[in-house]
Amino acid sequence: MTKDKKPYSILVIEDNSGDFTIVDDFLREQILNPFIIQAKNYKQALSILSESDVVFDIILLDLSLPDKNGQNLISEMLRIVPLYPIVVLTGYTDIDFSIKSISLGIFDYLLKDDLNSITLYKSIVYAIERSKTIAELKKSEKRASDLFNLSPQPMWIFDQKTYRFIQVNKSAVDHYGFSNEEFLSMTIMDIRPEDEILKTKEVIEVVKTKADEIFKGKFMHRKKSGELIEVELFSSPIMINDKHFRSVIAIDVTEKKSL
Repeated sequence: MTKDKKPYSILVIEDNSGDFTIVDDFLREQILNPFIIQAKNYKQALSILSESDVVFDIILLDLSLPDKNGQNLISEMLRIVPLYPIVVLTGYTDIDFSIKSISLGIFDYLLKDDLNSITLYKSIVYAIERSKTIAELKKSEKRASDLFNLSPQPMWIFDQKTYRFIQVNKSAVDHYGFSNEEFLSMTIMDIRPEDEILKTKEVIEVVKTKADEIFKGKFMHRKKSGELIEVELFSSPIMINDKHFRSVIAIDVTEKKSL
């Protein structure tokens, strides 16, 4: 059997010497040279995580430690090391608790009685890769958030069904004069002159039938002061929490038109 040659660093939080030996043996069956550190209780784990220079790839956590256990232990570990994937190794067969553990942020929940080297190894690899994917998604979301919030052009996200503003950036607040709270209590019709509301609704209905396309068009908008401006809008679809919205960039072309 070919062993995994990657240099895994693994923290095993387990007070039972026999159980630790079994886990250690299972790990070494599948991984050529794992770096394994044992913590025998919550306090020792906390010390290792706060004082050690080691960046762990994964934490294997027993739920029955002498100084902390169960959901309280899980919550504390997730608070202390939110970026580390954690796999629970336990003797508990409570299905509801295992499901709840996963919902809290635990990557996997393995029963010690059913454990073997292959299931443990697969769980570790899956958890590490899933953790990397989540980290990349968060970076991507942050970049998108920065592009939205730091854009020099007014931007917003609105609900095509209710027309309500979902998010607005600082440039929109500065340019239109409404506060963020005011925007979020309004619909996109509230910044339209009366004679453009019907046109706007008709355009949105057409855009709904071409959900994947970027829309471009010119409209008149009204600022909080009552000033009318001509804007060129660029709108594209966006998904937030599995719901469909539209993202809009509004470029004020009023001055260009008057030249």
